[in-house]
Amino acid sequence: MRAQFFAGAIAAAVSMASPAFADAPQARDVITHYADLAHVMYDSSQSTAQEMQKAINAFIEAPGEDSLAKARKAWVDARAFYQQTEAFRFGNEIVDELEGNVNAWPLDEGLIDYVDTSSYGDSSDENPLYTANVIASTSIRIGKETIDVTTITPELLHKLNSADGVEANVGSGWHVIEFLLWGQDLNSTGPGAGQRPYTDYDLKNCTHGNCDRRAQYLKVATQTLVDDLKEMANVWAADGTARKTLMEKDDKAGLAVIFTGIGSLSYGELAGERMKLGLILHDPEEEHDCFSDNTHNSHYYDEVGIHDVYYGRFTKPDGAEVKGPSIADLVRAADPKIADEIDQQMTATLAALRTIKDTADSGEMAYDMMLDEKNEKGAALVQAGVDALVAQARAIERGVSVLGLQINVEGSDSLDNPATVE
Repeated sequence: MRAQFFAGAIAAAVSMASPAFADAPQARDVITHYADLAHVMYDSSQSTAQEMQKAINAFIEAPGEDSLAKARKAWVDARAFYQQTEAFRFGNEIVDELEGNVNAWPLDEGLIDYVDTSSYGDSSDENPLYTANVIASTSIRIGKETIDVTTITPELLHKLNSADGVEANVGSGWHVIEFLLWGQDLNSTGPGAGQRPYTDYDLKNCTHGNCDRRAQYLKVATQTLVDDLKEMANVWAADGTARKTLMEKDDKAGLAVIFTGIGSLSYGELAGERMKLGLILHDPEEEHDCFSDNTHNSHYYDEVGIHDVYYGRFTKPDGAEVKGPSIADLVRAADPKIADEIDQQMTATLAALRTIKDTADSGEMAYDMMLDEKNEKGAALVQAGVDALVAQARAIERGVSVLGLQINVEGSDSLDNPATVE
């Protein structure tokens, strides 16, 4: 359960006109570059998703071990670029509204396809669509309405999102595609990711039935994601609604948006909801990319995205670097000591999440294995990441303060009221 805000608003009396800002870029230039950066980063996410789409379509055309492996790798590669954009959430309401179609999590996968009921169960008091299995159905009932699902369309997938008022009903986005490629991870906190066989898509040697429908769902879900990412890029274009909304704000309010995004992602979202909650519950269902065992990468690239936004720089898929005036420049001009502190904490946090990533990449233990209540080393790695993210958020607060801004940072009961977490 999320707390609404973290520990109150931050306010300070330092004036933006202070002589300490003499060497700083203009605040308006920083805000403009932030919008430019958002456009480039979402555009990069869309372009890498299109590369993923090519691999997925190739797999659907010729299902096999090799083509499935290539589709999975393309998902992981594209995922890294999307995760970096999450630093634009929270402060930008338009982005957060669109995000639900793209990255909603967690999801009740029984809405979409077959599940192992021995571990998943066959019903839920909270979700009437818990095992609706759209792929195996011609119609489903949402509340009092019977929905024809004979033809899988982007409109249908979006309609499934939060159907019946249940957030875990998710029909589109990264995690739906992840589930369709990997299947359920039935290993709990043991080694191994999902092991969906390629024959789930093989029309000549079909396993688990409905291979044609499953392929149709995967193809439409992938196209829908590409289109939704294009929309997220377009809202940051020259005439985009997110850019216009931001640029209409005065300088202080515009800078506050930037800090709100990175502060909320660092504290309430990543440290709290995505990491500390799983550590408290020892629940592998709380890992972000739970089907693919890719959570270590998602956490790491969230932190890379925080760096991108704070320092105003981003490396595109082709290796080209985009760089411009940043809030880091403003903080350094206002108080070099605070700037050094933030730099040090940013470096320490990236290193802590890199250690988690390297440990998982080495094959020693995946992220869900780190959540096992008997895994002291894994718990220590995750807790070190949480502690670093919290310290980073505190350092960001000091940057906010020295610039005389006021923000509200999203909190998390996992950090603020852990005794209430169940």
